[in-house]
Amino acid sequence: MYKTSIIALFFSFWVLSAFAQNPSSTRDINSVYTAVPFLTIAPDSRSAAMGDVGVATSPDVNSLHWNPAKYAFARTDESISLSYSPWLQNLVKDMNLLYLAWYKRLDDIQVIAASLRYFNMGSINFTNDHGESLDVRRPHEFAIDAAYSRMFSDNLSAALAFRFIYSDISAGMSNTTLKSKPGISYAADIAMYYKNEFELIDRSGDWALGINISNIGTKVSYSNAQHEMFIPINMRLGGSIGINLDSYNKMTFAVDLNKLLVPTPPLFDENGVIVDGKSRDVPVVQGIFQSFSDAPGGMEEELNEIAYGFGVEYLYRERFAIRAGYFHENKYKGNRRYYTMGVGLNMNMIDIDFSYLISAYGQTNPLNNTLRFTIIYHFGKRIIMTS
Repeated sequence: MYKTSIIALFFSFWVLSAFAQNPSSTRDINSVYTAVPFLTIAPDSRSAAMGDVGVATSPDVNSLHWNPAKYAFARTDESISLSYSPWLQNLVKDMNLLYLAWYKRLDDIQVIAASLRYFNMGSINFTNDHGESLDVRRPHEFAIDAAYSRMFSDNLSAALAFRFIYSDISAGMSNTTLKSKPGISYAADIAMYYKNEFELIDRSGDWALGINISNIGTKVSYSNAQHEMFIPINMRLGGSIGINLDSYNKMTFAVDLNKLLVPTPPLFDENGVIVDGKSRDVPVVQGIFQSFSDAPGGMEEELNEIAYGFGVEYLYRERFAIRAGYFHENKYKGNRRYYTMGVGLNMNMIDIDFSYLISAYGQTNPLNNTLRFTIIYHFGKRIIMTS
């Protein structure tokens, strides 16, 4: 019923990059696939410029995606941002991601936040079984988030976030045997953030640790056949350290580790019987725990499922920032490997950020040359946080 292109779009975040980058042996590819992979795309320019790192960096208005617990340490009473990214432009010219985020401080220890993520898949020419054109439509997905963040001490905070997910990859098109429908899911995030300051010889600075288990939610089905798929439940943890070079200059280094808490596909024989690994047809909670020990390749393959990013940020007088980073994913688990860079400019009430992605594999990667733009507006004066 559907053109091959819509299937490619659906799995583009992992499968397309894996095959486009020509790993040495395609028979060893065993990516952990999920529905609604757009939820894992870095939506804002700052973190995207730092190698998709953000669970333990300093808080900003886009923290809901990375670690909503950071909002408790936000330095303004209220902020709003809009981010835009043309997506996979080497494949499709009219696909893009929009991200709107907002937070509001309730008092000295409590913050609420919300966001809207909209993923436009571009124009798709739907055809029937004989290749005859039926209609041109624009499949899309979106997620609406709400979060509550609270400080529990001068150094520790935690947060809960709730998410409604709507995925209409068929744009209402069906055939006589299979009736399609939008995929709908409800999910939650649980996050924690710890920060402190230090003095080292003649330098001062701060360090932080963060963890966010995101998208803990219901499976998604796209048809009346009731075949359900996991959404990208993800555990992100990491740390950062910021060093004040002097009263005007600061350097921050950060690292994030990511593990999808979704069952790994098992290996089947020619009769469709599992010969290694475990079935993915399990409830969500069981799948989360199973994801730590079900890879057919044992512990080595489990470790290969951990993706990581490194990022660095240079900040001058809290007015101008230069950022760079690197993201790495095992070649059999998606094979996304890219360098990132970007700049940021703070003009009192308004911040403007830009990022650029360079694939480690050059022009063969559909992610190559990805751009992101973010504009942030701050309400009121910035707050100087102390520990």
